[in-house]
Amino acid sequence: MINQEYLDKAQVLIEALPYIQRFNRKIVVVKYGGSAMVDPELKKNVIQDVVLLKLPGFKPIIVHGGGKEISRWVSKVGKEPQFVNGLRVTDAETMEIAEMVLGKVNKELVTLVQALGVHAVGISGKDGGLLTVQKKLADGQDIGYVGDITHVNPKLLLDLLADDCLPIICPIGLDENFQTYNINADDAACAVAEAVHAEKLTFLTDIEGVYRDKDDPSTLISELCVSEASQLIQDGFIGGGMIPKLHNCIAAIENGVNRVHILDGRIPHSLLLEIFTNKGIGTAILREEIES
Repeated sequence: MINQEYLDKAQVLIEALPYIQRFNRKIVVVKYGGSAMVDPELKKNVIQDVVLLKLPGFKPIIVHGGGKEISRWVSKVGKEPQFVNGLRVTDAETMEIAEMVLGKVNKELVTLVQALGVHAVGISGKDGGLLTVQKKLADGQDIGYVGDITHVNPKLLLDLLADDCLPIICPIGLDENFQTYNINADDAACAVAEAVHAEKLTFLTDIEGVYRDKDDPSTLISELCVSEASQLIQDGFIGGGMIPKLHNCIAAIENGVNRVHILDGRIPHSLLLEIFTNKGIGTAILREEIES
């Protein structure tokens, strides 16, 4: 008699088939940050997930952060990390540290991907004129070398995808005077997803998804259309760091991305569970009415 465990594994593969067919040759942008970047086991899981997306024909792009690691190095040089409305105050010295740390993180991710047999290319927003920025203010306050994206040139990314490479992007950009700026990784992921007309944009975060009551995890919402997401923000149900993230999700969909997912990156293989299973986890933001 066939072991039930093997039958269950076969069922999982069959369940994934329509999703593989639907998203074959489609671009998927993954914003990678939070605890999943710090924990070595979670990091390995995330990279395995992205590689597994690529092998059956998806076209993944990773946009990564590195905030916790940047803060650690800023503290090492005797500076106190400072934030205004969730944005890092970035003077010239902090900018230098941020670029160094993000470059190091970028190449570590490239190494992990290539160890699994997939060609990866690590770039920053400086490369190929990918991300052009202007100075970003926080409620009118100058917070240093923090950039607001004004233009994305997707040619380098599209060329890399055409060459069967997996692009891995660190969020550093240049202004029109070629001054270097740090960019919020969520903003960079959204801008990239819009520019390459991604089918999906996925945020790996330290929260399960969007809650109807921000203080009650049992009120997790599996699917939201854009109008419902906007209403939740307007009615005050969304709090803290989820507000800018949800605004980014809404903007991405309004600018051509078909679906946005907010997932808990602390859950092993959350990316695969969301994309390849019927039930999924986290919160999916959809264009209009909830799809059946």
